Amino acid sequence: MNKILFGRYIPLDSFVHRMDPRSKLVLSFLYVIVIFFANSWWIYLLMTIVAFLSILASKINFKLFVEGIMPLLWIIAFTMVIQIFFGTGGHLYWQWGIFSITSLGILNAAYIFVRFTLIILISTLLTLSTSPIQISDALESLLMPLRKIHFPVYEVALMLSIALRFVPTLMDETETIMNAQRARGVDFGTGNIVQRLKKIIPILIPLFVSAFNRAEDLATAMEARGYQGGTGRTKYRQLKWRNRDTIASLVYLLMTASVFALRLL
Repeated sequence: MNKILFGRYIPLDSFVHRMDPRSKLVLSFLYVIVIFFANSWWIYLLMTIVAFLSILASKINFKLFVEGIMPLLWIIAFTMVIQIFFGTGGHLYWQWGIFSITSLGILNAAYIFVRFTLIILISTLLTLSTSPIQISDALESLLMPLRKIHFPVYEVALMLSIALRFVPTLMDETETIMNAQRARGVDFGTGNIVQRLKKIIPILIPLFVSAFNRAEDLATAMEARGYQGGTGRTKYRQLKWRNRDTIASLVYLLMTASVFALRLL
C-alpha cells in the first residue's frame, strides 16, 4: 500500500524550510489558483519549472514526491478517461453513441494530468517542508483580521492543525489494519465492486473506533491542561518575514504575471 505523504514533515535546513510559513501557505494557494488559468503548453512548462525549482530549493528527495503522487494516480486516470471519452471539440477520431474521442478531449486530458500532478507536488512540498504547528500558526496569523467579525480564528487553526497532525497517523493505522486482514486471508484486490466494498467494512470499523478513542484522549488531555482557546495567550514561536520570503514571493508573482501575459498571446 502506497503511503499518502500529506501531513508528514521532514525537518531539513533548506531555503524552503527557513521560509515564513505564511509565505509558503499563500504562495502555495497562489500557485494552485494560477494553474487553473493555464491554457497552453508554454504556461504549463513555466509552472513546471517553478515547481521543480521549489522542490530543489527544499533539498527533499524527489522520490518522496513520486510516492505522494502514486496513491492518487487512479483519481487522475479516472478524470482523464472521462475527459477523453466525453470531451467535445476539435477533430473527431472515434464515436460510438455518447462516447467519442476528439483532439480537444485528448488535449484537455493531458492538461488535466499535468495540472493535477503539479498541484500534488506543490501541496506535498508545503506539508513536507512545514510542520503542522507552523501551518497552524500561519493560518491563525492570516485569519486574524476576521476576529473583528467574531470569526473563531483560534479554534479553526487548532482544528486544522490537529487534522494535519493525525492524517499520517490514521493512514499508518489503516495500513496496519489492512496487513492484519491480509494475514487472515483477506484479498482486497479481487472480486467485483460490491465484494470489495464489503471488504472495506472490517477496516473502517476499527479505524473509526481508534479515531474516536484518540479524539477522546486528546480532548481529555487538553481539558486537563486548561485549554481555553487562544485569547490572552502568548506565543513562543514568532513569525518573521525575511528576505527569502520576499525573493520567493517575487518569483511567484513574476510567474503569475507571465502566465496571464502568455494567455494574451
